[in-house]
Amino acid sequence: MPYFYGFDWTYIVLILPCFILSMICQIKVKSNFSKYSNVPNRRGMTGAQAAQYVLNQYGVTGVRIEPTSGSLTDHFDPRTNVIRLSESVYNVASVAAVGVACHEAGHAVQHATGYVPNKIRGAIVPAARIGSNLGWILFLIGLFLPTQYSFVLWLGIIFFSLSVLFTVVTLPVEFDASRRALKCIRDTNLLATDEYVGTKKVLQAAAMTYVAAAATALLQLLRLIIIANRRD
Repeated sequence: MPYFYGFDWTYIVLILPCFILSMICQIKVKSNFSKYSNVPNRRGMTGAQAAQYVLNQYGVTGVRIEPTSGSLTDHFDPRTNVIRLSESVYNVASVAAVGVACHEAGHAVQHATGYVPNKIRGAIVPAARIGSNLGWILFLIGLFLPTQYSFVLWLGIIFFSLSVLFTVVTLPVEFDASRRALKCIRDTNLLATDEYVGTKKVLQAAAMTYVAAAATALLQLLRLIIIANRRD
């Protein structure tokens, strides 16, 4: 796919559609979260209480649950064994808050039970961080070097592949955390049926953002390979 009057058609064909998909997914996440944040759950259970409930159901101990600033900044930190819930989740008794909190508790359960994809993701984090930065640097340097140094381009692609691998491995980890959360909610009747449906919509929308990120990373890798082959 050649450059044409300054435009890189590999970007337009491969990356732009994924960028649009990512934007749609982000809008969907915010829309669903906002909608179900205004729906109180009948138990009056806050996000922090819901996270602790899931941990108890799975028999996981030693995990702290703390508030953190920001919106949709919820995460589980395996280094400190802490679930951090945002201001709109931690002390809020909404359908959305319960779903997000239970999802993060699902990650804590994965960590406690040695879920293999989660272990793999954790193992490649350092390499992925290096690869995401160094890969682009080497690739851009390779573009300006004579063609006999094309190996620099390919070295950059190899390093970038590490970050792509991390993005792909993240998919089963995120889907499994939501599966554990929804299973616990459903099996223990933590939420009423209509509330469960709302929670599921929130988590499904969030999951699609990871699908879009993985698709973007894979197509970006394909784009770099096409550019490198064209250069050769």
